[in-house]
Amino acid sequence: MHMKILIDNGHGSNTPGKCSPDRRYYEWHYTREIAAAVVQHLQYRGYDAQLLTPEEYDVSLSARVERVNTWCRQLGKKNVCLVSIHTNAAGTGRQWMTARGWSCYTSRGQTAGDRLATCLYQAAALHLPGHKLRRDNTDGDPDQEAGFALLKNTLCASALSENLFHDNPQDLRFLLSDEGRCAITALHVEGIIRYINNFA
Repeated sequence: MHMKILIDNGHGSNTPGKCSPDRRYYEWHYTREIAAAVVQHLQYRGYDAQLLTPEEYDVSLSARVERVNTWCRQLGKKNVCLVSIHTNAAGTGRQWMTARGWSCYTSRGQTAGDRLATCLYQAAALHLPGHKLRRDNTDGDPDQEAGFALLKNTLCASALSENLFHDNPQDLRFLLSDEGRCAITALHVEGIIRYINNFA
């Protein structure tokens, strides 16, 4: 079955904040690098992957949702999946914080996104040894649930990853390392392929 894989990247160059306290790191720039690498690796393996938001500036949530749903209407919602790549923050970006770890969000309730997120958690466990995986197992799966527009308003299986905390010095050091970039990229590639092989 043909699957269109849409990779989204958090925020844009005009988004205020969303950076490390020392300003070495900006979420919009990092997530675009990772998203591009994920797409490249998936395409190399023969999958139909593309960036949802190739623009450098911040594309509105409503526009992102419409881009996803246009593909869903064209191909059928079961033949499309979306992963939005972010990094987390516990504060406002002005000071270092202690929160750490990796997590993945879906919309509230049981949806196809839950299976996608579970596959990403399985891949994260392999590629992020020693890092905390922030889980919510109260409903039988590890993903956290929220009313994010990009998750609740899209028609297909959708998940949003929060790849460690950019306002934690230890997490940030890993994110910016070659090892960290490779691990974050690989967990998305392998998690998505796992989802397609098992559920698509």
